[in-house]
Amino acid sequence: MHTTINEITNLFSRYIPDPILSIDKLPQAGSDRQYFRLHTAAKNYIGTHGSNVQENETFIYFSEQFATKNLPTARVLFVSDDRHCYIQEDFGNECLLDKLEQQGFTTYVYELYKQSLSRLALLQIKAHEVINYNKCLTNAVFGGPAIMADLLYFKYYFVDALGWPYDKQKLIDDFEALGNYLSHTEYKFFMFRDFQSRNIMVSPAVDGQGELVHFIDYQGGMNGAPQYDVASLLWQAKANLPDEWKRHLLNDYMDSFEAVSGKPMDRDLFQSQYHGYVLIRLLQVLGAYGFRGLFERKAHFLTSIPLALQNLRWFLQHESIAIAVPEFKKVLSHCISDEVLQRFTPLQASDTTPLVVDIKSFSFIRMGYPKDETKNGGGFVFDMRGILNPGRFEEYKHLTGNDKKVQDFLEQQTKMPEFLNGVYSTVDIAVEDYIRRGFEHLTINFGCTGGQHRSVYAAEALARHLRNKFKVTVKLSHTNEANWLQ
Repeated sequence: MHTTINEITNLFSRYIPDPILSIDKLPQAGSDRQYFRLHTAAKNYIGTHGSNVQENETFIYFSEQFATKNLPTARVLFVSDDRHCYIQEDFGNECLLDKLEQQGFTTYVYELYKQSLSRLALLQIKAHEVINYNKCLTNAVFGGPAIMADLLYFKYYFVDALGWPYDKQKLIDDFEALGNYLSHTEYKFFMFRDFQSRNIMVSPAVDGQGELVHFIDYQGGMNGAPQYDVASLLWQAKANLPDEWKRHLLNDYMDSFEAVSGKPMDRDLFQSQYHGYVLIRLLQVLGAYGFRGLFERKAHFLTSIPLALQNLRWFLQHESIAIAVPEFKKVLSHCISDEVLQRFTPLQASDTTPLVVDIKSFSFIRMGYPKDETKNGGGFVFDMRGILNPGRFEEYKHLTGNDKKVQDFLEQQTKMPEFLNGVYSTVDIAVEDYIRRGFEHLTINFGCTGGQHRSVYAAEALARHLRNKFKVTVKLSHTNEANWLQ
């Protein structure tokens, strides 16, 4: 990571004389791109590093074209000679999902969604005027083959993982029929492809009057139906927008689309195909959750599957598919059945659940194994000494597992994520069983050499995981905390 930071700071210094006061590593998403916030006395910038040069080139090209139309997207300021690094403007660290989680379903948040869709319509129509789609990352057009790819993603990584029998050829035939139906649309403009609330940043307007939304991570864009992007935002499982919001926001979007294009649309046709793209998007997301959760065993994605299934169930109960796809409908009915939902929905604690999970970090050298005050016995002890120790490096010695620099080190330069996925899988079995059987106590200890970095990070991570997944009472303590700064 130090080499990456050096590349970014060297690029920055070539063009801007202002000294960099500090650098923050930003959370990494699904790709291998790394993001850093560069702080100067005057303003902040985002430094990006990616090994996929084609992906970088596409993002840079899109950004340059969008700038000619003054669209609400990032300006790429400087690019390294090898095209691995670039500096872009910073829209701050609050996204639309953050605003929703902070404020709830308020008028203020609704207006941010409305503004996002209005600016989306502007992007889709104006970008279409200047983009050369041959420079897209994959397919230039989101048509039958791309739709089929999304449906197959859902088939391979979710449906097949259920182990439920169905007629595979008939399902493929239905996929093709749906893809052909959705491909024949009179509306094809620039399609963002991953238009969801995490990719919509909210920052104060330059004049200080209100807030404006801006878009990031659009390198997957292509020529396609604008309904897909609207479906991606309004049906995002994590946001779980009320049905009334979805209906009103769709109308707000169509108003904006007509205003930007300068001509009326066939709203009945638009909405009919919109529902088809909602279904495609819901299934593509389920495929992604299945791949990341069921195959890569990443706990965060496993916990997202019930939300996605409930989203799909609501949609299928209230909307209809406009064409005959009998095998597809049979498979979908099984996916949203109580049996499948229960399979992926963890048992959760209630107000009367007696279980308390006691999580501790400790030092093998300073204090040894924590004493079990409950006399319950059992539980787990995880030895973190197989993970590279941040304490070996001078810059981390006086920090702890609660400090962001240490967290970045453990997440990006060690096997801590893989280790914790194994811990989650093991502990989840016990927690669910203890809740079901009415047990009162479970002890989980994480030990490392000094009880300051690795064990602290792991204990905090497991506490968050158990609270989020099982809603269980957690007592968290760091037994070596008094010695951290000595």
